[in-house]
Amino acid sequence: MPTVEACEAAQTCWFTCRAAVLGGQTWSDGPLLWAREGDEQNLMFPQRIPADAVARGVERARETGVRTIGAWLGTDVDTSALAAAGFERGWEPWWMTAPVADVGDPGGPGAPVDPVDPRIELQQDTVDYTGEYAAYRDTLKMTRVRPQRSWYAAAYDDRRGREGSDNHGSRRFAGRAWSHLNGDTAGVFDMEVWPAFQRRGLGTGLLRAVVAAAAEAGADNAVLNATPEGKMLYESCGFRQIGVGITWWLHLDQRQ
Repeated sequence: MPTVEACEAAQTCWFTCRAAVLGGQTWSDGPLLWAREGDEQNLMFPQRIPADAVARGVERARETGVRTIGAWLGTDVDTSALAAAGFERGWEPWWMTAPVADVGDPGGPGAPVDPVDPRIELQQDTVDYTGEYAAYRDTLKMTRVRPQRSWYAAAYDDRRGREGSDNHGSRRFAGRAWSHLNGDTAGVFDMEVWPAFQRRGLGTGLLRAVVAAAAEAGADNAVLNATPEGKMLYESCGFRQIGVGITWWLHLDQRQ
């Protein structure tokens, strides 16, 4: 069964691989490993946080147009340098894990995972994102890297729209999820079902689909970080919590 350290390694691999594929950067500064993608920069699970290295990371963020800096940490790390730099403590990742064969399986532990929900599609490109969300389409480049290590699934709801809507009978984009393979561990990321489509089984379908895809590529276990809102779903799909992390955040005003 994976450890918290394996969860942290999967999270780090996800951020650094995204940066490499999507035009970002990763770099080390002493004990600090940074990953930048777009206007967000992340510090990945340092054991020690020197104040001078934090200051350099913040300055680099300002110079490159970053608006949000996140720090992902274990619970035993001294965060005084982050607090002094203006970071504020944020939400706690609840690390959870499950054998891939158990994820979302209605037949009980040990039966094979199979993405059978017809409302869920594994995709390598999409036209679902438009307007202010159009740039998200570029993230699907991750699925086209070979050998494939990242999988994206989209959920669709075919229910007829409510009376008075203009989308009766149309297929509506309802949510998404990712998995990313790090060794024999599948990390699950960016999973969300839009509020209007929740409690219809789409979350379970998304989770099963991306974990199954990673399992076919060699994953033995799946890991994720949950919020209180998502934990109940993950537990119903075979995950159990094995630890807690912490995050710290700094929001930059680029006018300064």
